[in-house]
Amino acid sequence: MEGTILVATAGQGVLRSSDDGRTWYRLGLGQDIEFDAVVRCLAVDPSRPNVVYAGADAGLVRSEDAGATWHRVDSPMNDRTIWSLAIDPHDPDFMIVGTGAPSRAAVFRTADSGTTWSQLSPEIPEHCAGVSKPRILTATVDRYHPKNLWFGIEEGGLWRSGDRGDTWTRIDGTPTTLPDGVTNSDIHCVVVLEGPPKTIVVAVVNALFVSKDDGATWTRTDTRKQWGIYYTRLVKQIPGTDELLLGIGDATPGTTTKIFRSTDLAATWQESSLDVPANSTVWAFGVHPADPALGFAGTKYGHLFRSTDAGRSWTKEWREFSEITDVAWTPAVAPAPKGH
Repeated sequence: MEGTILVATAGQGVLRSSDDGRTWYRLGLGQDIEFDAVVRCLAVDPSRPNVVYAGADAGLVRSEDAGATWHRVDSPMNDRTIWSLAIDPHDPDFMIVGTGAPSRAAVFRTADSGTTWSQLSPEIPEHCAGVSKPRILTATVDRYHPKNLWFGIEEGGLWRSGDRGDTWTRIDGTPTTLPDGVTNSDIHCVVVLEGPPKTIVVAVVNALFVSKDDGATWTRTDTRKQWGIYYTRLVKQIPGTDELLLGIGDATPGTTTKIFRSTDLAATWQESSLDVPANSTVWAFGVHPADPALGFAGTKYGHLFRSTDAGRSWTKEWREFSEITDVAWTPAVAPAPKGH
């Protein structure tokens, strides 16, 4: 496999391998993120596989050599922790970024690849019940209708825009106020599938919500009742398909985790196999359109798994990490450090 595996961590920056996972390198000295930085999210530019963005405790950083070196993108997020970022797959100059704890949660937008930025409404409260300072765990650009944007806040609700972020509407509620809606405010992930019908999948802390009418009504699946473990961490679209990966566990960080696949717009799910038990809840999936069958899954406490069959089965990598926050793979090859 030619390409680069990138593992973001809370405390060891971004680690990378460009030889199919045989050797791994930490960040070098003198970069705009430290080798022991907290990095919360990764995103590969959809048109330039050598360009990777990371949300870190220093703000937004960018690599133009597949993760070997990083430079800060000067922005209002400087020195604020970035938890989520989403790039428009049809317009890579357009990006939305979500910040959060320990800094103030807010959403920012750029339409010129980070040259200029604007902070978007709404103003998010400084504190939320259940998590103290909130964090924006997910941001999504609807690849099929790019004017539609989404973000979700841990304990702060599900938000949608239909005008590229100019205005936002909160669309979650309670069973009494929104009986056919998203009735949990602890939003972990949003994925949009083309269908037909177009399908929106939202992962909350203990359930999946699925809409097949563009968010007018939602169907809830209780993950504890369905699979015996409740912590619904994330869903991920397999590139170029309407298939999904789902990662759930027994808690955060947890001691038990499962991975499921769906090939029918989240109607049914099949459990994937892991060659060894994972040590904690699956926290991140890394996939890329260059090889839809290849995927990586990272657990909260540092196990990294690989799939070569679009998520049906997973094999643990030899290298273990500190706390994994995100995983990416790009077909671009990062250079090895000098002297190696």
